[in-house]
Amino acid sequence: MEEKINPGAAAYHYEQLAKIIESKIRTGEFAAGSRLPGELILSQEYGVGSNTVRRALDILRERGLVVTVRARGSFVVERLPATDDARIDE
Repeated sequence: MEEKINPGAAAYHYEQLAKIIESKIRTGEFAAGSRLPGELILSQEYGVGSNTVRRALDILRERGLVVTVRARGSFVVERLPATDDARIDE
């Protein structure tokens, strides 16, 4: 099932998008070492602006889930950090 951004939710769109992408990383849909879809594709897929995608990626970098290489894109880290269940269940 494709997760969607809920416009009526209390959480900001970038927080919702970060949660969706984190879920896909942790379930293996986005495999370790793989390149994430680009900003334009993510913004079109989830119906959000590019700034929303950038903020979501910032959150994922802070959580140690992705690294971004200038002019190449964002990649899932090889070793995922431990899950913070309290954060994921929000």
